[in-house]
Amino acid sequence: MRTRAAIGERHVFPVHTNTTRNPDSMHPFSKQVQNGGKWPDAGVRARIVGLENAAGTTRAATRMSRDDPAEQAVPVPHTSTLRTILTPSVIVRIVLGWAAFAALILAQPLLAGHLPTPVLFLVLTAIVGVIIVCAGGVVTQAEHLAHRLGDPYGTLVLTLSIVLIEVILISAVMLGPGEHATIARDSVMAATMIVLTLVIGAALLVGGLRHDNLRVNRTGISAYLSLLVVLVAVAFAFPAVIGVDGAYTPGQAIPILILTILLYGFFLYRQTGAQNTDFQEVTTPTAGTEAHDPRPGVTVVLREHRAEVVARVLVLLVTVIPIVLLSHDMAVFLDDGLNRLGAPIALSGILIAMIVFLPEAITTVRAAWMGEAQRVTNLAHGALVSCVGLTLPVVLAIGLFTGQTVILAESPVNLLLLGVSLLLSLTTFSAKRVTALHGAAHLFVFVLYGLSVFA
Repeated sequence: MRTRAAIGERHVFPVHTNTTRNPDSMHPFSKQVQNGGKWPDAGVRARIVGLENAAGTTRAATRMSRDDPAEQAVPVPHTSTLRTILTPSVIVRIVLGWAAFAALILAQPLLAGHLPTPVLFLVLTAIVGVIIVCAGGVVTQAEHLAHRLGDPYGTLVLTLSIVLIEVILISAVMLGPGEHATIARDSVMAATMIVLTLVIGAALLVGGLRHDNLRVNRTGISAYLSLLVVLVAVAFAFPAVIGVDGAYTPGQAIPILILTILLYGFFLYRQTGAQNTDFQEVTTPTAGTEAHDPRPGVTVVLREHRAEVVARVLVLLVTVIPIVLLSHDMAVFLDDGLNRLGAPIALSGILIAMIVFLPEAITTVRAAWMGEAQRVTNLAHGALVSCVGLTLPVVLAIGLFTGQTVILAESPVNLLLLGVSLLLSLTTFSAKRVTALHGAAHLFVFVLYGLSVFA
């Protein structure tokens, strides 16, 4: 016969009177009863349970009977308070980012004229410095969310945060005064080459030198690259073949817009649903054991740590928004500086895209340093899929509603570089393990991309 005593919050301590239990697996209260003692009085029991909860116990202190699967430990949630999240360093980064953006807006009348070269480069240096400091805060919150939510949900928060803000800013520029027929093409092209070659190359080089065996979930990376091949072709190649003057006609833009939204939406649905395990780290079970993922589901995490997750997402957004705003506001100063140096104007778009994706790039390289190869591809390729999958339909819709011409077709040189980058990615991630040599090859292609800008 089995007796139960409820203590605290649903703490159940089964006591077997006819079987012998391992004393080490029994709760102290159960041992006391089995040895002929008495249960502690209610006051003592309450104080003990209170001490357990104060110590941060996340599961009931009792192990349930193994022959009764319905009896399982009930988790006691532990949530971080705003005080633990809003540390002094976090507050400093937030204040610094927004203060710098406000100062830049207020100083526009003073900065509108021709600035002396030393002052111009001082302003650029200050902006870049603020962005780097804020990027550190974004990386911190992104890593906390990634470890709390797990992949792909944790990385998806960071990628969508940056990409959505970027898409909003591109839309704002297109809806503003002036002609900006190629801004979407130039921005997405720069982001694509930076992610596929520079970010992936640096991450694989760093991770490969530190870890001999970097393995990715090949089903997940295959899904990413399959979508990228289609989306990049639709964005940059097909307008040159079937479009007019490098732009889609309205009759072509409407079905492409709808199909792109459906494809990207279906990707998110599968990534966060039935195929979420395809975007998680590859685990190799040891001999005599079965592969087991002890991480609770995302719904359980959100239920038990809702306050922490919401707070960290808000802090991440508040920290990342000044980065994107400062990056685009510095474009005027960067163009002026490059003109004085005699550098090509196309270099400006590349540098701005690098700064916008700086938090994601740092997080990706850090993930490679820790040996988290699948997180590398979730951050890099996931961001790129979101970038193309969201930007393309938005700019096509703006073009349809405003009558603007949206030029998407790329030059033959850039199309060649895109093809080489995608082919190299397919080759790299089809291997059983990725190495530093793969990273070096990706970095070499980025150098070729840089040379093409100066050609």
